[in-house]
Amino acid sequence: MTTQLESLRGKTLFITGGSRGIGRAIALRAAADGANVVIAAKTAVESDKLVGSVYSVAEEVVAAGGKALPLIVDVRDADQVIAAMAQAAEHFGGIDILVNNAGAINLMGVEHTSLKKYDLIQTINHRATFICAQAALPYLKKSTNAHILSLSPPVNMAPHWLKPFSPYALSKYGMTILTLGMAEEFRDYGISCNTLWPATYIATAAVAVNLGGENTLLVSRKPEIMADAAHAIFASPKGTVTGHAFTDEESLARIGVTDLTHYACSPDHLDKLQKDFFLD
Repeated sequence: MTTQLESLRGKTLFITGGSRGIGRAIALRAAADGANVVIAAKTAVESDKLVGSVYSVAEEVVAAGGKALPLIVDVRDADQVIAAMAQAAEHFGGIDILVNNAGAINLMGVEHTSLKKYDLIQTINHRATFICAQAALPYLKKSTNAHILSLSPPVNMAPHWLKPFSPYALSKYGMTILTLGMAEEFRDYGISCNTLWPATYIATAAVAVNLGGENTLLVSRKPEIMADAAHAIFASPKGTVTGHAFTDEESLARIGVTDLTHYACSPDHLDKLQKDFFLD
């Protein structure tokens, strides 16, 4: 069954960590509809290690047909987040969609995770989800079709996922638990809350750095699959999709898209795509 999608034209998205990777892809997909996109991230200047900035993505958003507002924001700082939300709402006349995309990775267990690193991943992942949702709530309540989307996995308590990096699992599962809780808490406000996670590795700088470089990218999909999956959620009729922990494949299947061949980074590796963390 195919779901009829609405346009995001004139809708305002607030995307954290939107200066590269999946956040950038979601921004450009929304821009293609004519949306307003707030790129809220820490990167002001590109470097060899950090390709892309809030300003370069803003330029791409405009070129793709949208309107952009680049904001330098550290999601660990509640005052910065609150100020950025207010500025975004004033600039575009409101906020319709919050994308909790900013994230930090740490693939180590308790024994080898420093307290500094532990605090970093908890703060950037689930704590920022809380801060951003709370700050966006007054504006989302006024939207005609509001969404909160967190890029986090289905909660899988299998020991083989908890053993290698339980601090990271906690930080990402925390995002999911908060978001699914908000789906019920905010249901009467008409705010849809869901999570989205890639079924396979996605070709981003984070994957290249943390999971094996170029060889890993060969068994990954392009970020555009996550952007299209997110769009399928945002563009659904009001109230029709909330309280779900989707993979990108599940979100696209919901609107009748099952041929995902073109998302593969390497056509020669279609049968070798690497399943993402937390998925069995």
